[in-house]
Amino acid sequence: PKEAARLAQDNGLTIAATHVAWDRFLNDLDAVIEEHLVYKCVHPAIGSLPGEYRGADGVKRFVDELGPIAEKLAQAGMDFSYHNHSHEFARYGDKTMMDMLYEWADPSLLKFELDVYWVQHGGADPALWVRKCAGREPLLHLKDMRITPQREQRYAEVGEGNLNWEAILAAAREGGVEWYLVEQDQCYDRDPFESLAISYRNLRAMGLT
Repeated sequence: PKEAARLAQDNGLTIAATHVAWDRFLNDLDAVIEEHLVYKCVHPAIGSLPGEYRGADGVKRFVDELGPIAEKLAQAGMDFSYHNHSHEFARYGDKTMMDMLYEWADPSLLKFELDVYWVQHGGADPALWVRKCAGREPLLHLKDMRITPQREQRYAEVGEGNLNWEAILAAAREGGVEWYLVEQDQCYDRDPFESLAISYRNLRAMGLT
């Protein structure tokens, strides 16, 4: 952690958020907090839950376990965010897992790090979910979805695909998003730094500064 913090500082970077495995939050929370104090990062997040937490019983278990963890993070000046993929939009009866997380967890304890690509991939409306999570989404993951003539869904630079960025960014501004994090899983034949530059230029052109 100290080396990562030094490298970030030396290069003028802020560690806005991290992803930490759920078992570390459960079993190694003091060390997680100490690491984030070193990073000067107040937004630890989980990238996904283990498979046994899927479905209504799993979400209830997660919410119960989260309470004391989020409270201890808050005492250290931190919050807890959940990063989605598309499986959270699978339906269990009349609700998706994402509905359950949103409705059953205390808003003061569970924040969201929505990934707009994966919301779209799950068949939901990214702008609607960004608006829905207003006030509890300090972090937003941005990447575009491009559809190929072969009907493939591919990751793309922001503004180079099919997502409705005007609606997404308007909802994000209204919802109090603090950090817009470009996170493109694959750049295919393009250099990742070139992909990042394209997303950055397009976001600037969309009015994000």
